[in-house]
Amino acid sequence: MRKDISDELILEEYRNNRDRGFRLLFDKYHERIYFHIRRIVILHEDADDALQDTFLKIWKNLDKFRRESSIYTWVYRIASNEAIALVKKRKSNTGLPLENLSEYFNSSEEGGKWFDGDEAEQKLRNAILKLPEKQKLVFNLKYYEDMRYEEMSEVLNTSVGALKASYHHAVKKIEDYLTNS
Repeated sequence: MRKDISDELILEEYRNNRDRGFRLLFDKYHERIYFHIRRIVILHEDADDALQDTFLKIWKNLDKFRRESSIYTWVYRIASNEAIALVKKRKSNTGLPLENLSEYFNSSEEGGKWFDGDEAEQKLRNAILKLPEKQKLVFNLKYYEDMRYEEMSEVLNTSVGALKASYHHAVKKIEDYLTNS
């Protein structure tokens, strides 16, 4: 499937043939959404679960999509919410504070695979994991997805000013972590 198909064509196809329209949407977004979720939840198994839940919600609600935002931001909002819910569930199940997740993932088998890479990549990933949840999400969307603040505002239902502040604080914390570790 082509990844450059327009959202408008996806919606038109969905109106004509629900299965085909959903398939087009899935083909266009599933890989990007998987990695967006993976950067939040870290573990592949968790990312797969959140991805499945994301696309199940999309399937159930695409006919209710009101076009108040783009499909892109709507899909990212659902994925972000699913990923955050999974992280909160994991936190309550493990009893670990979110700040200690980098140590937890470094010591897990799956985390060891995730943290492969050169030392700089590992340090950046550890720094990102130490961020508060909202700053981590904003940093990931800006740094990895190159998402504009206006789009982030739609995804996270937060003002552009607050997002800029969160990103600035995240970058500062990451710089401090990288400088002092």
